[in-house]
Amino acid sequence: MADLLGNMRKTHTCGDLRKSDVGKEVVLMGWVQRRRDHGGVIFVDFRDRAGLTQIVFNPEISQSVHEKAQVIRSEFVLGVKGKVVARPDDMVNKNMDTGEVEVFVNELKILSHAQTPIFQIEDRVEASEIIRLQYRHLDLRRPQLQKNLIARHTAGRAVREYLNERGFLDIETPFLTKSTPEGARDYLVPSRVNHGCFYALPQSPQLFKQLLMISGFERYYQIVRCFRDEDLRADRQPEFTQIDMELSFVGEDDIMEITEGLIKEVFKKVRNIDIEIPFERITYQESMDRFGIDRPDMRFGLELCDVSDIVKDANFKVFASAVKNGGIVKAINAKGCGGAGGGAADSGANAGMTRKEIDELTSFAAIYKAKGLAWIKVKENEWQSPIAKFFTEDEKKALKDRLNMEVGDLVFFIADSVKITNEALGQLRNELGRRLNLIDSNVYRFVWVTHFPLLEYDETEKRYQALHHPFTAPLEEDMDKLESDPLNIRSRAYDMVLNGTEIGGGSIRIHSTELQERVFKLLGIGKEEAQEKFGFLLNALASGTPPHGGLAFGFDRLVMLLCQEDSIRDVIAFPKTQKATCLLTDAPSVPTMAQLQELSIKVSKLEE
Repeated sequence: MADLLGNMRKTHTCGDLRKSDVGKEVVLMGWVQRRRDHGGVIFVDFRDRAGLTQIVFNPEISQSVHEKAQVIRSEFVLGVKGKVVARPDDMVNKNMDTGEVEVFVNELKILSHAQTPIFQIEDRVEASEIIRLQYRHLDLRRPQLQKNLIARHTAGRAVREYLNERGFLDIETPFLTKSTPEGARDYLVPSRVNHGCFYALPQSPQLFKQLLMISGFERYYQIVRCFRDEDLRADRQPEFTQIDMELSFVGEDDIMEITEGLIKEVFKKVRNIDIEIPFERITYQESMDRFGIDRPDMRFGLELCDVSDIVKDANFKVFASAVKNGGIVKAINAKGCGGAGGGAADSGANAGMTRKEIDELTSFAAIYKAKGLAWIKVKENEWQSPIAKFFTEDEKKALKDRLNMEVGDLVFFIADSVKITNEALGQLRNELGRRLNLIDSNVYRFVWVTHFPLLEYDETEKRYQALHHPFTAPLEEDMDKLESDPLNIRSRAYDMVLNGTEIGGGSIRIHSTELQERVFKLLGIGKEEAQEKFGFLLNALASGTPPHGGLAFGFDRLVMLLCQEDSIRDVIAFPKTQKATCLLTDAPSVPTMAQLQELSIKVSKLEE
């Protein structure tokens, strides 16, 4: 049967050809990136996902092909046959992998015409993200996005190969399941067959992978889609992908060793980067003490320092009151940012950070509920600061020694509750790292954060909540605090953090029915509610359950960091906006009345 291609079949990609191919007859197929007419000879940068090749339509090679090529424009789809020719030495393009050669075309098939694209198909695109998402099919033609999705494919393949070789089984779990409390809102799917009933799309396969361990499969994984109806940001999507794993008869060290090897393999296969293992480990409490947050960026210093004991009796009431009311005072020494001059009259380079810049940082800290940002510039003969006069000489000496304060330093303080002080100053540390160019974007620093609190207290609902999820096991040595001191119970949970981003988290699970019921009780889930929501799990736990644990990597976040992008939208083929809409397909959309009636659903419009 004849087709549009005839006997023309692709022999090479547009990124393949080199000087060693000179003299070969080749067939290329792809898109017109750029067309240039130089005195009758037409030059085209010809593109496919592998790269660019320059093709040439010369009337001396074929008059008929040259005439046919007069109509081609950007984004036309062509099939071309021709001979590979070496470019003259003074015409070599060193910016192209194929820059030493070009193809003299002797046969042309125009496979598809194209309208002028709404934006240029190149990496330095000036169109807004809204336009690019609306015309995602064009945006995905850009070389950088194509490289990102190829990297994503390579990473997924590396994950599967690594885990398959280590005895893991790739087992699918349901997308239509039961709604269970796991931290975020569920996406609900109405059942047509069972009127008034709804499935939930899984936030993770958590319960199913535990059931697989109880069923005896020992090592499970999936690269799986998950769904959470939550507020979005650059590293969140309503539907996202996890590398999901679970293992039986293991402890934390076993899981960490396997997953470190997995990450090492992925970085080698995707970026040819050798990652050193094992990774550093710090406890949750150490992370909070040193960095203020539980996902520390280890690529730079500026660690937080607690000075509560020094200032608890200071005449500066903001500090003293914070400590008296159960809060803390912490500081960061931004070395060298205070200027080296002698006083308030300083200006120019020696003045260090300006008052305007300090005010900007104060506003930044306020985003995280800090009520203020105190500061001290260390000058040659004085401390330049609105708060310096409130400290005694002994307090000044103690602060100087604790914070290693030297001439030219700028020290920032926050005094508030433990939670607000840590969060605000921890985020300020990251902002200072960016502003002061302390972060090397080519460095990858991994760290394990371990021994998270098992529970946190929700002031709004007046009850305990699981910090990770309710199936996380407590540390054995903290088990006696379960009823007497719940907030000081540490868990067997662990997160893998890369450059300040949590890329994976997991835990050793509860494998005892009795312990699971005790934890449910702490969370305010009574026996009846537990049976209603988790009866299938409790029944399974009672049937003989091996010790087990696992971890889930955020695959989108991992690939984002691998590709050195700032948003996971740049490593997902068809992402949603921050309002959870798809601009390409205009989803979500309003269903028809017939669809709603089939599902016995009535939609009421809220009054404006």
